[in-house]
This record gives sequence, structure tokens and C-alpha cells, in this order.
Amino acid sequence: MASNQHLLVMSLDSLGFRDIREHQAELPNLNELVNGGTWVKSVTGIYPTLTYPSHTSIITGQYPNKHGIVNNTKIQPERRSPDWYWYQKDVKSPTVYDLARHAGLKTAAFLWPVTAGSKINYNLAEIFPNRIWTNQVLVSLKASSPVFLLEMNHKYGKLRNGIKQPQLDDFITACAVDTIENKKPNLTLIHLVDMDSMRHRYGVRSDEAMKALHRLDKHVGQLIQATKNAGTFDDTNFVILGDHYQINVTKMIHLNTLFSKKGWLKAKDDQTFDKNWQAMAKTCDGSTYIYTQNFEQLAELKKLVENVEGVEKVYSQAEAVKRGADPLCSLMIEAKAGYYFTDESDRPTVVERVDPNSLGETDRYHGVHGYDPDKPDYQTTLVFNGPAIKKGSTVEKANLVDEAPTFAKLLGLKFTNEIAGQTIEDVFKN
Repeated sequence: MASNQHLLVMSLDSLGFRDIREHQAELPNLNELVNGGTWVKSVTGIYPTLTYPSHTSIITGQYPNKHGIVNNTKIQPERRSPDWYWYQKDVKSPTVYDLARHAGLKTAAFLWPVTAGSKINYNLAEIFPNRIWTNQVLVSLKASSPVFLLEMNHKYGKLRNGIKQPQLDDFITACAVDTIENKKPNLTLIHLVDMDSMRHRYGVRSDEAMKALHRLDKHVGQLIQATKNAGTFDDTNFVILGDHYQINVTKMIHLNTLFSKKGWLKAKDDQTFDKNWQAMAKTCDGSTYIYTQNFEQLAELKKLVENVEGVEKVYSQAEAVKRGADPLCSLMIEAKAGYYFTDESDRPTVVERVDPNSLGETDRYHGVHGYDPDKPDYQTTLVFNGPAIKKGSTVEKANLVDEAPTFAKLLGLKFTNEIAGQTIEDVFKN
């Protein structure tokens, strides 16, 4: 067992390499962690660069084609709001938190994606009610640690306003601080979404997004202080990470509207379509999967899509799998920067400018992610600090899948299965 018994992983959703590169001096807590630890500057994400597949890669060391979380949401074309991959039962690979549990370590997670129904000791799962006959309390109780959830909600529920930001991050941070101080978990995973929300709504470098970055820095300080209050600071290793970055957009591509005109699916007024489709697009925002069934016109479809405004590249099924994406797709389509995909099936045109007055509504964004992780200046970043970590050091590059085996080593654990990620050895003291 490692001498350092505590690991605190803080995921700041949509944190980019550029954020620390350009704003480090304005962020006192992140600045201290970077200067006193090891900064892995440029981290290449997985494809598609979405929150749920990314967080599952972060915690398993595998690409989506192995761990099974290939998108944020499931293929449910008949639903305007498809279910998300909330539940750990959909994850096909071992996780760091399961390794920790098997080793007898206490675990805690706060809105960490795809942990609903897991065996994490203290878990507030990320989930929302997606059926008219249920509500937030009921779905959260089923997905989380019920007694723990009720205790946290009783203590700190007044801080939240549904799932609106920045109040939700205030609530989650308060719950995590309380848990670190009173339960002293060996592994704590916390997912803060304020900046990602602001970037979607207002733009990647907007004032609102930058204010959120400063709020996140304060939350980092609160969480570090909690370990001091708990008496665990001296043997806690800290990790700050991003899951992806974002890119500003002005235009939407509605491939299902195109497929409807070709007769490959039957569109409905609410932008959904019948289950008897032959070809469909399933959005990943900056990219999209194409799925087919009983379909023999793939070459025609490929040529059709290649000529759509805003399409940058069309990957074959084999190329998509090589990138780690869903092996069940027929094609994967990459958008040019400035464009993103929707699943809408009955729009006036296939390519449509985003109306600024619609921002904040479903599928209407100023910034998105989901793109190819190799797009220019689109990388995320990673910071380590603590007793096991080199001080004042940098590592130029790593991959998102390298994080899980590195976390495992910090806890004195090891994956027994073969994984895609490699331990980032250069962050450790010799």
C-alpha cells in the first residue's frame, strides 16, 4: 500500500490547456498547485470529446470502444430528450474507484459522470428526471447513496437552485468539503460544471466563462482547506483536470433533416423520428455518428455528407474504431470549427445559423465540444500536487487515458486488466 493514503481528483469541466497557460497568475489556488507540483500541460482527449465518454476514460484508462460509454446519451430517436449514460452498469471496464473499494479504501464521488448505482461509499450521482412520472429526489435516491444524499441535502440543499449554475457547484463543493472533513475518504472524485455551462451559453472566452474559471479556483481552495481541517492534507495527493475544451460555434448541421428528405427516416414535428429508420445521425455536437440498418446506400450517403457545408472529414467505421469511437457506427463525421451537429429531423434547411435569441434552449449553443481531440489548441490539461509528486516540474504531453493508471499508482493500486493508458511516471518523485 502507498504511504499516501488520500487522493482528491477535481474535474473542472471544459478546462483547457489555454486556461492555465493564459490565466495561471490570476488563479491563486491553481497557481500554487502548478508551481508546487507537476503540470502536464497538453492532454489529448478521446473521440468524441464529450463529458461522459471522457470521464469514463479518465477513470478506466480505456477508450470508448472498450469501456462502452460512446456518447453522452443513448440511441433513442423517438425521444426528444434521450436518456444519458448515467449508470455504472453500462461501463464495461474496471474503474479506479472499484480498485480502491476492493483494496478496502473508502470512496466518495460528487456528480462524477456514469457512477449512478455504483458501490462508491458516499455517492451523489449525476442524474436528472427524464420521465414525466418521476422527480429529482426519487431518481437521485435510486442512483446515489440514499442516506448520504438525504444528509447532504438536509445540510446544504438551500445552496442549490435545481441544476442551475453556479449554485449547483456551490452545493456540490459544500457536500464534498463536509465529506472530506467528516468521512475522510481515501479517494474523492468531484465534477464541477460551472464553466462548461457558461461556455455553452455565452462562449468559450466570454466574461461569464472567465468568471466561472475564477469561481472554480475558489472551490479548489475550499477543497484543499477541507483536507487541512480533516488532518489529511500531508498525505493527500491532489489532481486538477479537464475533460475537454470547447470551440465557439455559429452554425448547426441537421443531417437527419437531410436523411428525411432522402426517405431514409420518417421525421416528426417534434424533431424526433420513427424507429424504422435506415440511416440516422446521432450527435456528439462537434462530431456525429452515422448509424445504419438494412441499408445498402452507404457510398451514396458518404458522398452526400462530404458535400454538406461545415463537414470537415468523414471517417469510415474502421477509422472511427481506430480513434476509439463506437464500433457499431457506420461512419463518423467531423465538423469544421464553428459548426456543430444536431439530431433534428425537420428543420427548414440542413445547415442553419444559430439565432442568438435561442441560446440556452435545447441544442442551441455558443460553444460546444465533441470534436476530434487533435483540433488546434483544443487540448485539455492536468495538474498534480502532493507528497508523491515532483515539485516545480512540467510534462509537455499526455493522453486522457493515462490518468487512470496514474491515479491507481498514487493509491498504491494497479489495474490487472490490460488498458490503453500508460502511467505518467514523470510526475512522481524519484
